[in-house]
Amino acid sequence: MTSTKTTTTKPAASHKTSEQISSKLAYLARALKTPTIGRVWEDLANRARDENWAHEEYLAAVLERQVADRESAGTTMRIRTAHFPQVKTLEDFNLDHLPSLRKDLLAHLATSTFVAKTENVILLGPPGIGKTHLAIGLGVKAAHAGYSVLFDTANNWITRLATAHHAGALETELKKIRRYKLIIVDEIGYIPFDTDAANLFFQLVASRYEQGSIMVTSNLPFGRWGETFGDDVVAAAMIDRLVHHAEVLTLSGNSYRTHGRRDLLHQGERHNQDND
Repeated sequence: MTSTKTTTTKPAASHKTSEQISSKLAYLARALKTPTIGRVWEDLANRARDENWAHEEYLAAVLERQVADRESAGTTMRIRTAHFPQVKTLEDFNLDHLPSLRKDLLAHLATSTFVAKTENVILLGPPGIGKTHLAIGLGVKAAHAGYSVLFDTANNWITRLATAHHAGALETELKKIRRYKLIIVDEIGYIPFDTDAANLFFQLVASRYEQGSIMVTSNLPFGRWGETFGDDVVAAAMIDRLVHHAEVLTLSGNSYRTHGRRDLLHQGERHNQDND
């Protein structure tokens, strides 16, 4: 008995035109909400062909560009929603006039690991020394590291909390603030708080204790915080919670602002002498 073999013919592979592929990739990029992929896939494909990349190398390159753009956009958004009065960086800060500031500690804080550990940072020192610049610079670093940040002066924080308290929504407001991984409270000590304001601020600190990071700047040493909060007991309880997991930087040196003005004056004097 003779057996007959049945042969099956595979259908011919369909070859899509480059126009069809482009159209499909454009659709897929829109569907996945990956605009960078839609923008760069063709240029990277040409490069991949020219340089004989493996398929995996091409895929990694495309995805890497998408992730980089998304992270950049996220950082921009986090910096915008932090409401910094102006964006300042640590790289722009002149450390020469602050010999008391340990550069290794500042470099460690710039990694933002303190935010991941829900630790605090306290910057103490006289007016004009650059505390706000350092706080903003560290806040910008935290935003780059992927953490949500919110900045305001101590007085504005109290106004925000008092408004919520009068509306019967203080707990809701504190919960909303807890969504931010790092909050920055600038200029404690410039304006004294009344009893109600001191109690509201204590609740802010207490609500974030071991739940989220706080960065504080103050022109007063801890021993004088009782003057600002009008109650040594409240001040002590607040300080205790702030410093339990914290880096405290006590800064001394010449005024950063005065130093800058002095440099400008000297430049002006040299310019006038050169023109004489």
